[in-house]
Amino acid sequence: MKRALIIAAFALCSACSGASVGAPSTATFDGGEYHGKILWIAGRPVTAARLNPMPRYATIVPDQIPKSNHYEYISNNYSTYADIFDYPQSDEAVGTIDHVGGQACTNVLYGYGKRVFWIVQAHGRIIEYRVPNKFVRKLGDAVGMPSSCAMNTDGDLAVGIFGGTGRGDVVVYKGATGSGKVYTTQLTAEYFDGYDDRGDLFADGWDSRANFQLVELPKGGSKFKTVTISNTVKFPGSLQWDGKYFTVFDQDTSEFYRYTINGTTATLQSSVQLAGAGDCSQTWIVKGFVYCADAGNNGGELFKYPDGGSPVAVFTGDFVLPLGVTAARK
Repeated sequence: MKRALIIAAFALCSACSGASVGAPSTATFDGGEYHGKILWIAGRPVTAARLNPMPRYATIVPDQIPKSNHYEYISNNYSTYADIFDYPQSDEAVGTIDHVGGQACTNVLYGYGKRVFWIVQAHGRIIEYRVPNKFVRKLGDAVGMPSSCAMNTDGDLAVGIFGGTGRGDVVVYKGATGSGKVYTTQLTAEYFDGYDDRGDLFADGWDSRANFQLVELPKGGSKFKTVTISNTVKFPGSLQWDGKYFTVFDQDTSEFYRYTINGTTATLQSSVQLAGAGDCSQTWIVKGFVYCADAGNNGGELFKYPDGGSPVAVFTGDFVLPLGVTAARK
């Protein structure tokens, strides 16, 4: 029954159209299908890797965080809604923001945002909110289907283009205003983007041969450059500075790779494994913890970071393919 309701919700999505990004395969499950390596739901590509829940062996243990002074946001499939949480006061949703979906970000490199956050999902739907759910403003683009976002310490907003004619591009909005400047990347589809502590902007996705690719726009630069990594990433995932290393999350293996980057070479320093995650379609790192929007388990979890292991909390709410997560202070 739950699975049938989820599929019905996908079918009701009011903005689920997009250009083809490859020849469809015959692989289908739970209302989704693959076009090459890209998962489509109800006629629209999504940045999640899979829907099928994986076996879950995690043990949920009590959490010891003090009374909450922040909100968490798990945004669902495009044009559905975002669930609002105030963990650890409760692990149940305390509200929703309707008619939104996709990935999310806030105005810090990592940690809890300064009372505002963004949700990105479509043309003219790059939206800023003030906690808990007050609409502030929206931005638009003219190059494709935006999906990812990141902010640097100067307040610039980078938005990645996942589908449409400009797929693979990144649009940077100076001061998070205006029409933005479009940068072409070496990616055929841009999944995630993120800034490091030096102001360099990174994006990941697939190259022309459907292999994982990481690219970088150096601070002050005009062109994205290909970054060589010292290990294999199977499926594009979140990109984020964690306070010490620049991280790439692999949606396929549920693992963070922590890198030092010198020029266009990323050298693996350590990794963090999450146990019991189905598919963290986006992660958000705060001090000591990481949030997971779990498309595989159709929910959300909180893990210790950089310890990894089993979740310390599982969020409860009405989820419809979680795609994004972030957190901001009250």
